[in-house]
Parts: sequence; structure tokens; C-alpha cells
Amino acid sequence: MRIGIAFDLRDDYANAGYDEEDIVEFDSIETIEAIEAALLSLGHKTERIGSALTLAQRLQNGDRWDLVYNSAEGMHGFGREALAPTLLDSYGVPYAFSDPLTLTITLHKATAKHVVRDCGIPTPDFAVVETPGDVERIALPYPLFIKPIAEGTSKGISAASKVHDPEELRKGCERLLARHKQPVLVEVYLPGREFTVGILGTGKQARVLGIMEIMVRDGPEPEIYSYQNKKNFDDRVTVRLVDDAAGAEATRLALAAWKHLGCRDAGRIDIRCDHAGTAHFLEANPLPGMHPRDSDLPLLARMKGMSYQGLIEQIILSASTRHAFQSGQRNPL
Repeated sequence: MRIGIAFDLRDDYANAGYDEEDIVEFDSIETIEAIEAALLSLGHKTERIGSALTLAQRLQNGDRWDLVYNSAEGMHGFGREALAPTLLDSYGVPYAFSDPLTLTITLHKATAKHVVRDCGIPTPDFAVVETPGDVERIALPYPLFIKPIAEGTSKGISAASKVHDPEELRKGCERLLARHKQPVLVEVYLPGREFTVGILGTGKQARVLGIMEIMVRDGPEPEIYSYQNKKNFDDRVTVRLVDDAAGAEATRLALAAWKHLGCRDAGRIDIRCDHAGTAHFLEANPLPGMHPRDSDLPLLARMKGMSYQGLIEQIILSASTRHAFQSGQRNPL
């Protein structure tokens, strides 16, 4: 197939003056090169498209692809991850990963939690702070955990994210509101084990690739998978595959959340346990990072014996099969 690759390149935004944390979710050139190399090794032809804005221009000019590998995160607004797939839907171009609805719901963490909770999936009790005055109305038991409502890659998460009293909550929310210019998600802190569950496929075809426990070592930001801990992953974090009863329950919960949220092709669901060991949904990652060494999904695949090329192959197979079924056409693979 002729496969286009849509992405936001970190270097482009750095050159435009954005700081490191602002652009941490975007792809490095190493990631794009790895995706492209894997696609080429599978026999496909590739074309780098770039951001959703460039994609819009290309589509308007008449460019088309058999499939687009979508990794475009966008920069502004709650719908930023939905922009590229919305454009592709408008022009009838097939693409890998989730649709605009799912990407918008999952980016807004409180909305995702509403959806899964309504489906009977446990998630920590929560509230949303849109202005400093909203803090006064929060009646959740401490400690609490605060983070920007629509960020990934642990942006905005630090040792100060765990708050123990109303004063810490007020100061923390004011800091996040000022820094990230978006509401703050406030949820009950869970002290138990933390897992990330890798999933491949869509709907009834979805299956768990594996489950990985995340353990933050003692250091400057213990207990919390923060931005700095993730940035210094090799020195601060230990991971391991899990096959015990807690892992089995987290797996069941993650797969249910994946299906209820409408996630497609590949991604991750993050799970954390409470003091009694009960698993709770934290958030969904339907546009997973794909750096061949550093990102969680490729790491999990590698730990399960799947190569990076094999992971890309499964993503493309899922997307192409899904689109062939939807259009009534023969699978192009």
C-alpha cells in the first residue's frame, strides 16, 4: 500500500520557540524514521505528510493515500487530536488509530472517566476545577491527585500533584491553571499498584498484548509517574510484566474500557489500584507513543517478544482490515 504518515515533529515546534514540556507529546525524528523503516520493510511505500495543517493542504490539492498512519497530536484545544482524522474522514481516506469522537473523549480525562463510570468500570472519584473558586466546592477525601485535564506524557504531573489539604489543593490548582491554560482534574489518590495495558485491535477483535507494572524508585518524586520520572525513565523507573491475579483484573478492566471508549487498532489503558487492591481506570492512550526504545507500547511489545516491525504490522493489519470491512472491499493486504 501507499501509506502516508501524519505527525507533529518535535523539532519543528522547538524551532518555533516552544519549550520542552510544551512539545513532549510530539514525535521525535527518530520515531518517524522508525515507523517509516518498519513500513518499508513490510513492503509498503511511504510518504511523510506532517501535521494536520499540512494534511489539510495536501487533501485540498488532491493528494490521496491507501492508508494514513496517524500520529498527529495537534497543539490547541480539546479537539486537537481529532483534527487529522476528521479531515481524513471528510475526504474518505482510511487511517490507522481511533476516530475523532474517541480521540476527543479520551483527551478530556474527565469525560473519559464519565463514560467508563457509566459503563460500570471503576474509576477514582473526581471533580473538575475550571477556576480557582471551584476549589472551595470540592468535597473529596484527601489525599488527592491533580493534573491538567487534557495532556499526556505526564505533562503537568510532579511531586506536587499529590495534595494533602485544602491549601495544597488551592495552590496546586492555581499553578496548573496558570501554566497549562485548561481545567484541572482532581481525583482521589490511589496508593496501590500501577499498570499500563497494551491493546491491539478493535471492538470484538481487540486483544491484550500484555500488561506492565510501573514502579517508581525512591528519588526526588517517589510514588508518582511524573513528567520528570518519565523523562529520566532509565534511572527512576522499573517495569515488569505481570501475570498475577491483580494483573488479570487490570487486564479485564482495561479491555472493557478500550471497547466502551471505541478505541481502535493499538494503544494503552492505564490502571491503578486502591488500598484494597481493587483496579481502577485512570486514562486511555489511543494515540500511543511509538519511539522504538522509549515509548511504553513498543517497550511492552518487546518484553512480550514482539519486534517493532511486528507491532507496526499488527497496527496496519488491524486498520486495513477494519477499513476493508467498513467499505465492503477486499482486504488490501
